[in-house]
Amino acid sequence: MLTGLRTIVYHVANLEVAKMWYSEMFDIKPYFDESFYVGFDINGFELGLDPSIKEYSKGNSSITYWKVDNIDQMFEQLIKRKVSIHEDVHGVGEGIRLGSINDPFGNVIGLIEIKEGER
Repeated sequence: MLTGLRTIVYHVANLEVAKMWYSEMFDIKPYFDESFYVGFDINGFELGLDPSIKEYSKGNSSITYWKVDNIDQMFEQLIKRKVSIHEDVHGVGEGIRLGSINDPFGNVIGLIEIKEGER
């Protein structure tokens, strides 16, 4: 039985560059840092970086959305850091707004804001 999302792993060609990029973009340091995997704890959820890309093609066929409290503020911060926007922030109904960015390694990172009480 599935009980919830726990971990998302992004495959990256250059682990050191990816570690720095994610640390700077989201203002967080890894809790696990080895040559084969780097893990960040984001409020009890795992964002992992895996340098083994031989079995994966570049890009995604799915998007994982990370919850944020204020998506407009988050996008402002990311735009200042010259992040490539994949999809602009937009409402999808019932107090839910989402958007997504591209990381430099071919992954799409979704961000979602859910206004409690509106849904």
